[in-house]
Amino acid sequence: MKSKDYQLKIPAAVSEQLQLREDTPVKLVVKRDRLVVQFAEPRQQVFQKRVVFWPLLLALFASVGFLIFCVSQGMHQVKLVGEQSLATAIILVGVVLGTLLFAGFFIHDRNNPLNHFTKNIYWRNFPVIVLSFALILALVLSGSMWLLGVLFKGAIFGSFTASIILFVFSLVVNATMVYFSLMVDASVLTTVLTLVIISGVVISMAVNNQKYWWQHNLSFLGTNGASSGWQFNATLMFAALLMIALVDYLFVSLHEVFPNSRRLWVLRILLTLTAVDLGMVGVFPNNAISHDLHDQVATFLVYFIIALIVGVRWLLPQITRDFLYLSYGVGVALVIAEILFRWLGYFSLTAFELIAFVMAFGWLLMLLEQIEGLITSGTEGMIQQTKRS
Repeated sequence: MKSKDYQLKIPAAVSEQLQLREDTPVKLVVKRDRLVVQFAEPRQQVFQKRVVFWPLLLALFASVGFLIFCVSQGMHQVKLVGEQSLATAIILVGVVLGTLLFAGFFIHDRNNPLNHFTKNIYWRNFPVIVLSFALILALVLSGSMWLLGVLFKGAIFGSFTASIILFVFSLVVNATMVYFSLMVDASVLTTVLTLVIISGVVISMAVNNQKYWWQHNLSFLGTNGASSGWQFNATLMFAALLMIALVDYLFVSLHEVFPNSRRLWVLRILLTLTAVDLGMVGVFPNNAISHDLHDQVATFLVYFIIALIVGVRWLLPQITRDFLYLSYGVGVALVIAEILFRWLGYFSLTAFELIAFVMAFGWLLMLLEQIEGLITSGTEGMIQQTKRS
């Protein structure tokens, strides 16, 4: 069967709005059951625009610098893991150079008229986004080096061989961070938010495994009695900042589609207050001195979630019936969990907190996805209106 070439004619008004030229590479993809015109993919831009030059150059400088350092310190043999090891160098170099490249290309791409995400990101949110990707990169590199240390226990390399390995890792990390800086959007930011919370909570659970944290409550992970309780609290505060940045971006884009909507302003305020309250749970850990404040902000967090679930029907335009039923189902499940814990004593405090956290956080992520879908459908509606006019 022979393939056929088809031509897609785009109205001049739409082409002008999207700033399309004759040489602008685009493709048609199916997204959310709609046919969407997409511009060149970021991974194509990395190679077509010689962007890979900077990851390659910085990786080369890092490798040569590491080799010079080893020679100057008389380190002819380099351990894979441990102090002054290859793993330490890969983590430090990877995080520093990867973060710098991500920040640099993210800023540079703000001048790209085809990038609608970075144009709607305010500078106040820029540090949070960059630090989020730096945190994820640090966790990935640390986990990878730990795994390599287990697989190649006691491995030692010559300084020249170690510098080559550092070069390879640096090049891969640098190119990956450049790629993500070009493809980052609301969906990627939501994924990063999920990874930050899950990784932070899971690591805190693992660190406190020997202290049997589950016999106390989830808030124990952030107290003075826990090991590295500051990590758990920092996770909540950092996730709160990231959620505020995501909400800020989504509603800036959404107000372009639905201008002067009071309902959206109320929804934006509720989501922002929810994020701020989540951060306050980390600011006031469940220690003796701040126990009362911790309980108050945790209680208000529940109130904000309930207000969002109850009010989403009136606050979110064009809400689907399936999501509305799902929201009510989550609300009923939270009430049932509360009854089983507080009045029947069926759930322990830890079990109740985990169940409530998973359901509430999962519903919030789905709400953000609904808002993102509303932006997409609203933008398509604006284009259709432009075509008719």
